[in-house]
Amino acid sequence: MPSGSVFTPQYNKIENERFEALFQFASMGILVANSGGEIVLANDFLITLFGYDNADELVGNKIEKLIPQRYHSGHVHQRDHYMQEPKRRPMGRGIDLFASRKDGSEFPVEISLSNYSTDEGNYAIAFITDISKRKEIENAVMEQKEELASINLKIEELNNDLEKKVELRTKQLRDTMKQLETSRDEITKALSKEKELSDLKSRFVSMASHEFRTPLSTILSSASLVAKYTESEEQDKRDRHIQRIKSSVNNLTDILNEFLSLGKIEDGKIVSHYADFSIKEMGTAICNELTGIARPGQQLIYTHQGNEIVHLDPTLFRNVIINLLSNAIKFTPENGTITITSKVTPKKISLRIKDNGLGISPEDQSHLFERFFRGANVINIQGTGLGLHIVGKYIELMNGQIEFNSVLEKGTEFIITFNTE
Repeated sequence: MPSGSVFTPQYNKIENERFEALFQFASMGILVANSGGEIVLANDFLITLFGYDNADELVGNKIEKLIPQRYHSGHVHQRDHYMQEPKRRPMGRGIDLFASRKDGSEFPVEISLSNYSTDEGNYAIAFITDISKRKEIENAVMEQKEELASINLKIEELNNDLEKKVELRTKQLRDTMKQLETSRDEITKALSKEKELSDLKSRFVSMASHEFRTPLSTILSSASLVAKYTESEEQDKRDRHIQRIKSSVNNLTDILNEFLSLGKIEDGKIVSHYADFSIKEMGTAICNELTGIARPGQQLIYTHQGNEIVHLDPTLFRNVIINLLSNAIKFTPENGTITITSKVTPKKISLRIKDNGLGISPEDQSHLFERFFRGANVINIQGTGLGLHIVGKYIELMNGQIEFNSVLEKGTEFIITFNTE
């Protein structure tokens, strides 16, 4: 030993004695095994715990000697794996571990593993505790829980029986209350329906008086003026008033057609008849047709994406486009732009009509598809308030959806979609 070293023979002897005391008098079983799984050390507590007389009965044997036979094959693999990557950890976390005494009896254990290395090789240390008493307590607690659960189940059954009796005794009262509620709901619905019909009547009278008065006044005044132009050189003036009369008659015809369409929808007389047609051809034709009623400088820009052939009701679909596009023209100022976009994908058919016109106020948006409803900012513009209601019903008949985005003074965009899957 080099001069000045603190590790003297006397010091080593004291340390060995301390280790021996800790090892032998520990209140748990401790064993040391080499990398081959052979027991090299076992303290007195472990020897007594497993029912052996002395350490010689264990030293040199595989540690599987202390494990029930049914676990031997699996334990050898686990032991070899641990010796390859040893580290401190509890053994068998989440599962029950059992040890086997000399007489073959088994008992539950808790094991913690550690390791160390010397010049002679790697060693594993196992700290083994008998947890029989703990398991007995746990089993007793479990039995108490099961007994308590059984008692709770009986109480629940009694409660269920009591509830059935209470329910049986109160059934007549519930039935009576239900009948009263049904009668009240029917009366409420009848009153609501009557109020709705009254409101519709008032709105219809107000709309009709306004919408019919204007074209009829135009027809009357133009007819009177035509009679005054008797000279041949005044033919252009007669033609102008004749055109005004025709336009007013067409306007009245459109109003009556909307009334007729509304009546047929509400009577269930309109059904969808599906057919294949080119959405691009229809969109182009309608845009060309309505260009004639566009305001000065207005542009109708139509584009299409995807497949052209769709399977819808061509008549209903055409009426939807005409109504929405006519509204866009009506509510868009001169020199405005109206874009129409159709798109067909394997999953969906979509149509978008966007203008930069008056827009719809947030207060009016929730009523947009109601019968005879007209926005506060379009009262002075010709219309019945039926067009969008009819459009919504036509789209519903074709199992489609209609949505819109609108901002006052910036315009409105309607989006119609049909799922094709």
